[in-house]
Amino acid sequence: LRPFTVFVGASNTGKSYLAILLYALHRFFGSLADPLGRWPHAPEQTYAQFEAMIAWLLKTREEARGEREDVQLPDEVAALVRPILQDMGKMAPLLGTEAMRCFGVAGLRDLIRQPAGRRARIAMRRQFADGHAGSYDFAITPRQSLLTRAVPAAMPLRLQGGSLRQLHWSPRTSLTEQLPAEIARLVVSNVIGPVARRVHYLPADRGGVMHVHRVVVSSLIGRAPRAGFAAESPLPTLSGVLADFLKTLVELGEDHVEPGNERKATTGQRLAECLETDILGGVVSMRRSAIGYPSFYYRPATWQRELPLMNTSSMVSELAPVVLYLRHVVRTGDVLIIEEPESHLHPAMQVAFTRYLATVVKAGVRVVVTTHSEWVLEALANLVRLSEVAKSRRSAVANGGPALSPEEVGAWLFEQKKRPKGSVVREIPLDTVRGTFPAGFGEITEELYNDWAEINNLSQA
Repeated sequence: LRPFTVFVGASNTGKSYLAILLYALHRFFGSLADPLGRWPHAPEQTYAQFEAMIAWLLKTREEARGEREDVQLPDEVAALVRPILQDMGKMAPLLGTEAMRCFGVAGLRDLIRQPAGRRARIAMRRQFADGHAGSYDFAITPRQSLLTRAVPAAMPLRLQGGSLRQLHWSPRTSLTEQLPAEIARLVVSNVIGPVARRVHYLPADRGGVMHVHRVVVSSLIGRAPRAGFAAESPLPTLSGVLADFLKTLVELGEDHVEPGNERKATTGQRLAECLETDILGGVVSMRRSAIGYPSFYYRPATWQRELPLMNTSSMVSELAPVVLYLRHVVRTGDVLIIEEPESHLHPAMQVAFTRYLATVVKAGVRVVVTTHSEWVLEALANLVRLSEVAKSRRSAVANGGPALSPEEVGAWLFEQKKRPKGSVVREIPLDTVRGTFPAGFGEITEELYNDWAEINNLSQA
């Protein structure tokens, strides 16, 4: 994935499916990098091995000055960590469960859309500068999920020096059992890299959810006493993507910057304010009731009073969650997945919002979007082309926006194929002649024009 990744293509070609899969993978591998993640038990070790590990740990923590400086594990420590890494297949059921939760399906067989192979397989590989490569293979069958971790025996195990300060262990657990697993966690965090980042998902129906979140939550609460009879309930189960979105809305904190302390505002708060000022033309706010449940409001820039969000335009409802997430949830380094950012936006606003997302990327947040909009692709193409203009001359471009290098942007076209039935995904290069990432929109325009010409000829016959 690039810092700004776009999935584009016809409907029902798998864009959202892949976006949700990415969300599930980030959620799982991010939990492996989290100190609360569940890990296999460490192998038996001698007192001498444990003593050598402690001595190395203390020495390395003292010497590792650079937060991102890679530190290689000595052979005696690596020998304790490798068996844990190879034993990660035991955690496959957790990955399968997370995938089912995110997609909102009841069983693994429901994750396999193409029955011919009866198996879905995801392979993730990472190449390192020294020529070594690590990989994860995740396979789903109708009955089980499988996770294979391939670490070549000759591959040195490394972690980031600054991460040693993140070591955690429970006083209830023997250090001889937990400390090697904690070091393994840091090694995995370094190996898997970007997929360990925190992730957030804004679904396509986010505007509607903002309007009815009270109704949805109250319905779920009302259903709680009947949990044992879930199969008989007429209420559908929420997908994990939608459930996480609702949960985030309900748990938002009230984080405001006091007047005069603007310099203390976080990057997310500044990005949220930029979106309010430049596109929404007003302020999105949240207040909690006496029982702590949030209500959301919008106040136009020239108004003295607020409007409940459900009484605002569809554009405000669609973009309000972006403001709230950036202000309260998203941090630098996170991944933000947005389905159909063009929803309910006039073409001019689609262009403005695409430029704004480029600003978010420049602030250190990785963005993935699924789209059907030619305006989004053309606006993004302009930002890439702008990177070829000297910085001193970019200000001459009206509404130019922040320039993005070609390495920062990736556009991927999803196309259906008939045999075998499914979708093919390929990267589409920037067309510098047409000024876009060609996704087939031009062919539709030409077809409409040809139809118009034919109709015009027939009407004059």
